[in-house]
Amino acid sequence: MTETLIDLIRHGEPVGGRRYRGHGVDDLLSEKGWSQMWHAVGEYNQWQHIITSPLQRCQAFACALGERYGIDVSVEPRFKEVGFGEWEGLSHDEVKIGRASEYQAFLNNPVNARPKGAEPLDDFVQRVNSAYEAAIERYSGHHILIVAHAGVMRALVAKTIQAPTSGLYRIKISNGGIARIRHAGSGAVLELLNGKLSA
Repeated sequence: MTETLIDLIRHGEPVGGRRYRGHGVDDLLSEKGWSQMWHAVGEYNQWQHIITSPLQRCQAFACALGERYGIDVSVEPRFKEVGFGEWEGLSHDEVKIGRASEYQAFLNNPVNARPKGAEPLDDFVQRVNSAYEAAIERYSGHHILIVAHAGVMRALVAKTIQAPTSGLYRIKISNGGIARIRHAGSGAVLELLNGKLSA
């Protein structure tokens, strides 16, 4: 079987600092966010295709990277971030302090204690996995880059290591952090998490 190599990069820091951004908040990357992403990839350009979330904090960098190296970019709506419902746009402190009991319940049980109006976690994982499986099938034997969000990367890391959905928020994904998943005859292996490709 031919190997398929998937790199994933989380968007850098958006304008507005740390806050809950699901797919309802579409902030642009800050200057720091751009530099985090360029620093993570360095001069690396071995991908044959780039797939991006439709949200600006991912798509703007994906298009700039594709343009720089002449790599085709496609947008995959199923790679947008999980919907956070009422928490969308709130800072971490507003949730941690202002909604302390909700926040604690969410930490203890992220599958069943969702913020009001949030996308069900199992639905989110299913949509991300369906997009990922389609990409692996389409780009079998290739090396591709997926530009996405912490939630999307958590879902794909959990799928790779066969961790339960309830453990998703125990996986730290840094801004500009790169993960690498190698698909070979023996199945998928997570080779890198929160790494950089630059020397």
